[in-house]
Amino acid sequence: MKFNQSTAEVFIPDGIPLEDALVRTTHLCIAAHQDDIEIMAASPILECFQSEEKWFTGVVVTDGRGSARTGIYEKYTDEEMRLVRFKEQRKAAIIGEYSAQIMLDYPSKVIKDGKDTSSVEDIISILKATNPDVVYTHNLADKHATHIGVAIKMINALRSLSKTEIPEKVLGCEVWRDLDWMRDTEKVILDTSSQSNLQAALLGVFDSQISGGKRYDLASMGRRLANATYFASHNVDNATGLSYAMDLTPLVENPDLDIKEYVKGFINRFSQDVENLISSVM
Repeated sequence: MKFNQSTAEVFIPDGIPLEDALVRTTHLCIAAHQDDIEIMAASPILECFQSEEKWFTGVVVTDGRGSARTGIYEKYTDEEMRLVRFKEQRKAAIIGEYSAQIMLDYPSKVIKDGKDTSSVEDIISILKATNPDVVYTHNLADKHATHIGVAIKMINALRSLSKTEIPEKVLGCEVWRDLDWMRDTEKVILDTSSQSNLQAALLGVFDSQISGGKRYDLASMGRRLANATYFASHNVDNATGLSYAMDLTPLVENPDLDIKEYVKGFINRFSQDVENLISSVM
């Protein structure tokens, strides 16, 4: 595949031909940064792990050059940090037995530029080559601008496809803002109860972030446990780990839907639920 960034990379953990690795993909995750995939898409990674019928492919859109750094990484240049983060992402792909791991290597500023369509073109190429059943990306209420930029560009890419090329589901997942606030009936529930050892291993390879002062490994596993425990107030736990997602499929199936209004709908319905519950006990 040819991408707009000459430094883009495709890594195939089991070494099969590129076309075969992409074609077998059933679950595709398009994320902003190295480690975002492992934070937000643990459920599909587990679902595809050791499966002959289901295969997970990850896409990281940005280059990782702007990462915070301390400890042994404190004096690393931006380019050295980029190489470390690429190496860590390859390790995660090996541990999770991904079908493929693609790094598009864009600077974050390009992804936050709504007028730049180069990454959209790359994402369209990936979608056409993989034709996945389900696509995962960042939720549209995330508080990280680059995450929102990736989600918008992915939606634009999906909207350019023919109806026969559109995935069955498009889901926006939790990273920099969880989705506990959404109405339970609107949450897409992703079970992460199994193989906590594998989940920990996937998160743990990103040493540049963890040693750099951000315990994404503990925080992500803790969030999954908290989601499972606090999901239902009057029932015993049926899971030991849950992640939530926002259903973005309608935005793809109906390009006329306004993205901002669609997200505001979730917020407004949450607001009404809060009001209704307070009124019910006054």
